[in-house]
Amino acid sequence: MEVTPVPEVGMTRILGLLEVLDDHGGREDIYRLARDLSYEFGDLLGVIKAAEILGLVDTPGGDVLLQPLGKQLIECDVNTKKSMLKKQVKAHSMFSHFIEFLKQQPDRKATREEVVAEAGRILPQEKPLSVFRTLVNWGRYTELFGYNRDDDAFYLDSEE
Repeated sequence: MEVTPVPEVGMTRILGLLEVLDDHGGREDIYRLARDLSYEFGDLLGVIKAAEILGLVDTPGGDVLLQPLGKQLIECDVNTKKSMLKKQVKAHSMFSHFIEFLKQQPDRKATREEVVAEAGRILPQEKPLSVFRTLVNWGRYTELFGYNRDDDAFYLDSEE
């Protein structure tokens, strides 16, 4: 299975984009959105791409369109939101690869160095530390992965 990367974007930025789109009737021009939010255009594209990867928005033409799943996500409570996002994240090839990677490790844990090395191996065109940060950020938010800096342990947060 081919592993594809995701942009290094915090989950809160993705959720913020959904809220803004909802406030604008569910659809907005990308350039207008960048201007209104005072985002660098490239930064906004990363957020949009991440939201699109998760199936929360679509990008027909030069617009960003809130998808039904994105609308549902912003209307639910935090625990439901995390559960819905966890399902979407687990379905992505990069995250499913690291679920399997951790299942093969002793105690289902790996060091930061081991995860970064694996990221470099499977995604040679990407910055391995960026991949690691995204795994930790999205993994913690969705309670899929955890990372304990003191123990240098990246681990499956729940029984997967």
